[in-house]
Amino acid sequence: MSVRLTDGQLGHRDRAREFAAASITPWAGEIDQRQSTPEHVLAAMRSSGYLGAALPERWGGGGLDPVSYGLVTEEIGRACSSVRSLMTVHNMAAQAIFRAGDPDQRAELLPRLCTGEQLIAFALTEPNAGSSVDVLETEAVPHGGGYRVNGVKKWTTYGQIADLFLVLAHCDHRPIALVVDRHSDGLTVTPVRDLLGTRGSMPAELRLDDVVVPAARRLGPAGTGTGFVAHTALDHGRASVAWGSTGIIQACLDACVSYTRQRRQGGHALKDYQLVRRHLTDMLVAYTAARALCHRSACLRQDGDPRAVMETSMAKYFAAGAALRAATDAVHLHGANGCGPDYPVGRYLRDATVMGIVEGTAEIHQISLANYAFQRPYRD
Repeated sequence: MSVRLTDGQLGHRDRAREFAAASITPWAGEIDQRQSTPEHVLAAMRSSGYLGAALPERWGGGGLDPVSYGLVTEEIGRACSSVRSLMTVHNMAAQAIFRAGDPDQRAELLPRLCTGEQLIAFALTEPNAGSSVDVLETEAVPHGGGYRVNGVKKWTTYGQIADLFLVLAHCDHRPIALVVDRHSDGLTVTPVRDLLGTRGSMPAELRLDDVVVPAARRLGPAGTGTGFVAHTALDHGRASVAWGSTGIIQACLDACVSYTRQRRQGGHALKDYQLVRRHLTDMLVAYTAARALCHRSACLRQDGDPRAVMETSMAKYFAAGAALRAATDAVHLHGANGCGPDYPVGRYLRDATVMGIVEGTAEIHQISLANYAFQRPYRD
């Protein structure tokens, strides 16, 4: 594994940085305050190609390698976690279709998803179920060559505007994955507002009342095949959240370096005080470590290494926790200004809090990573 970025990877990073600075950052505060993503930002994301960046060029995607895709995600996340979450969930569901869909499903769905002509959301979480397909209450019953679906999905990111939903349910006590059209009879989409963080991610509650889904919209066979669908989507999501959390750390560090240079207290710039420098040091080390873990997991993913799944979990666990600590310190370094609307660090803190919950809570990752420790991967 090389720690050096190739010219191509650097090019993707620089392009994403320029794109985010021009098309996302100026509106990040407004996105947070209004709890929605403006149409011009959505249009920019569609035209950027980032909604299909991780998919093969054959289907109209960007064909980015995992490191390049991670670097792009970091830059988008540095600008706005809400917009990054659109990129995350859209690619989660699209990856599942690419990995588990049949040739007809890929040909029908992937080209439109890659261009952003259609947006797709990932509908797994329920009022009484988190990231596990084993305890889902949403039920799909065989009906006339397809399925009749009943249930409730909660916290569906960008569900307010998605055209399609990848819905995980159970059928005869086995998990099943279905692509549900927004305009299906019996589907009710209710906006969820006033989230703590990623407030512009336009989440929704989905209520499915006898929604009929044709068999042609089922991904893979019911049962173990659906476990693969959920695993594929969640693994991609955890990688994206890890890189996005690293972007939050980078944003915190940038904000604090700028603020402590300009802000004076007691006749000295804040940056000259030892305790302030300690916080900046911790942010720098956290950013460097989080990025290294993300880079390592991305390289393993690219190589098809079986350790990639757990290494991605480790990157997500560390980066999300480090982002929360960095954002907390950033607010403290800004003092009362950090609690007001004129500086972005308050938004970073709220967004970082969400990073430790989505795609598996910190506690869930602790359980699985402890098991990984017994495999002694650090001996390799």
